[in-house]
Amino acid sequence: MENIYNRPLIGITLDSEESGGYSNMPWYAMRKNYSQSITHAGGLAIALPHETENTDLYLDKIDGLVITGGAFDVSPEIFGSNQRHHSVITKDERTKFELAITRGAILRDIPILGICGGQQLLHVVLGGTLIQHIPDEVDTSILHEQPNPRSEPGHLVKVTKDTLLHRIVQKEELQVNSAHHQAAKDIPLGVTVNAISPDGIIEGIEAKGQKFCLGVQWHPEYGVSESDTEIFRAFVASSSTKVTNHG
Repeated sequence: MENIYNRPLIGITLDSEESGGYSNMPWYAMRKNYSQSITHAGGLAIALPHETENTDLYLDKIDGLVITGGAFDVSPEIFGSNQRHHSVITKDERTKFELAITRGAILRDIPILGICGGQQLLHVVLGGTLIQHIPDEVDTSILHEQPNPRSEPGHLVKVTKDTLLHRIVQKEELQVNSAHHQAAKDIPLGVTVNAISPDGIIEGIEAKGQKFCLGVQWHPEYGVSESDTEIFRAFVASSSTKVTNHG
């Protein structure tokens, strides 16, 4: 029988909703394909409740961190904007926790994978700002909220050579799914852009000087291509070097 302590423990941030639908009390949620992608890549997934006061305790235990996406946005105030697009929807408690655990993971050099909205939050933590609504800020933008299923590609991205992402996928172009209306706006010091869509939107980032700190604007947990699987494999493999006794 496999010793589970040989598998890196990967913390995955949860989405949250108020009462209604699933429960008449506030509840957490996470799509199964997030944890399945971690499991298939050789990791052991655990869900992280939004208990900011326990951030250090979680960081003591986990070997890697996945910041998930969701149908909400980082508050513009957090990245210094005094304007707020009418489309912006926030989940303040979730964002408060994700900011804290992401900052802590960076300080400890714990591997990080930011996915879609998780990339946007990672970008803000690394000192960046966001495009609040792509159609209103980029005149020549392509469709970034694809109408077809997320299990299918939505558009192409060009991968930047000599980046972590390029070393992982070994490709200069990827077909990716797309379900976002915001994106990274700038390139702060210490951040490398590793993927760009045909309209110039930043589709991937990584942080210099970290063991593994990668953000992608698409959702690799859907496994649209083999490259998506390779991203999870590389992330889990980097997390394996920190495996500790979780007993």
